[in-house]
Amino acid sequence: MDKHVKVGFIGIGVMGKSMASHLLKAGFSLYVYTRTKEKAKALLDNGAVWKESVAEIAKECDVILTMVGYPKDVEETYLGAEGLLYHAKPGAYLIDMTTSEPSLAIRIYEEGKKKNIHVLDAPVSGGDVGARDARLTIMVGGEEGVFEACKPVLERLGTNIILQGKAGAGQHTKMCNQITIASTMMGVSEAMVYAEKAGLDPEKVLSSIATGAAGSWSLDNLAPRMIAQNFEPGFYIKHFIKDMNIALKEAKALEMPTHGLALAKQLYEQLAKQGEENSGTQALYKLYK
Repeated sequence: MDKHVKVGFIGIGVMGKSMASHLLKAGFSLYVYTRTKEKAKALLDNGAVWKESVAEIAKECDVILTMVGYPKDVEETYLGAEGLLYHAKPGAYLIDMTTSEPSLAIRIYEEGKKKNIHVLDAPVSGGDVGARDARLTIMVGGEEGVFEACKPVLERLGTNIILQGKAGAGQHTKMCNQITIASTMMGVSEAMVYAEKAGLDPEKVLSSIATGAAGSWSLDNLAPRMIAQNFEPGFYIKHFIKDMNIALKEAKALEMPTHGLALAKQLYEQLAKQGEENSGTQALYKLYK
């Protein structure tokens, strides 16, 4: 896939703005659409082209990446009357990087197949830091040939890019990721508050435990934000609750218990009710504090 292809990006949020900027810097012709045009200002100032709707992006671009909020937004973006699948060119590549429902990813893939439109589900992990540094983990579901064709674009966004299986496999893998994070965030929050209440220096404690058996991405990246009382979103609590709901639904379908996930969801919902839904996931610290 050469630099002359027209690339579309829909959804310029906390992560989307960095991801789109990497594609622009890589030399791709970039076309963008997001509900609030102001969010795309920096991209437009640097040469991206604004389009007024999802349908306009679809008609113009050869490859389109989406990073929207909720499964309902994914459904509207792809399957709505003005959606990508009804306006994209035959042979176009559509890559949904939103964390969404595996069943919806399969529906979109099957609809695309009917229209000779190639579809991948490719949710990511790494938060705002991974997006900013182009070091995202990208979990992909879809056909191998389509995956290989889209790799030059995906490689501008991440460093760990793995085809997990057929359509929906990317989303299932992301559920594994979110289930792991749910329990990890409880542990990180508890540990940081415990350190403070025990009269320790949390930064020194972190220096000791981050390189031992307790080490994790969350401990490295989010515990320092807890210590600094920085609760700005690298990943919104409201979106994490959405992800946990999807994971619980999928786990129920698989007839398996997820005790840690269920408790984490309960705690984050309590935090959201206290007005923290637009804070970063590290704000769970406040609940323990």
